[in-house]
Amino acid sequence: MVEKEQILNIPISLLNEEETIQALYGFIKDGERGRTLFCANPHSIIESMKDIEFREALNSADILLPDGIGVVLASKILGGNIKKRLSGPDVFFEFTRLVNQKGGYKYFFYGSTNETLKKIELRIKKEFSNIKIAGLYSPPFRENSEEENDEHIQIINKAEADVLWVGMTAPKQEKWIYKNKAKLEVPLIGAIGAAFDFFAEPTKRASTFWQRIGLEWLSRCFNEPWRLGKRNFIAVPKFSFLVFMEILRKIKK
Repeated sequence: MVEKEQILNIPISLLNEEETIQALYGFIKDGERGRTLFCANPHSIIESMKDIEFREALNSADILLPDGIGVVLASKILGGNIKKRLSGPDVFFEFTRLVNQKGGYKYFFYGSTNETLKKIELRIKKEFSNIKIAGLYSPPFRENSEEENDEHIQIINKAEADVLWVGMTAPKQEKWIYKNKAKLEVPLIGAIGAAFDFFAEPTKRASTFWQRIGLEWLSRCFNEPWRLGKRNFIAVPKFSFLVFMEILRKIKK
């Protein structure tokens, strides 16, 4: 069982990067199906307060990464033990390096566009040749019908992958995994969203400077203001206010 810490009633994992990667590798070796990796940031935590199914999905994760500097700061302010932000793209890359060194497993990528998936496949083959691509599938950019969903699950299961990486926007990707993980015959399922784009085209990601100072989210807002600007500039103040209220509750006790 992975040790966790509650941030606004969401259980964030306390593992550091190396421990996280080793735990994920252990999930595959154990062979138990349906172990999950999700990411949490201020936006997703705020969204989960309005979306019960999303909240249940986050709560169900075997590992829920502190993928947001706001989560790390909240932990420090509240006297918690989360030391460092762990981003989905970084964990995906380092885990992939480990898997490749260990001789490789089979990956299935579900989400994004066909163009992005092809770029991912090319990079995997070039840099991580021990990893086998079990399948690539770009689902429609809308809700799947029940028949389509069953078909997609059959395709994934037939591929006999060791890891299923799901790259859709939150909360769609987490809710899809939560609803379907009992049907998916895969040991490890990870919702890593933007990691698909960043791995396919590394230049899309903010520079290490922005990552190091904890403002990668702000850099992304500048690049995609139509999608991320409103989301973050509404969620971050709400998140900060709720953390402040939590501090007051602790003081009153």
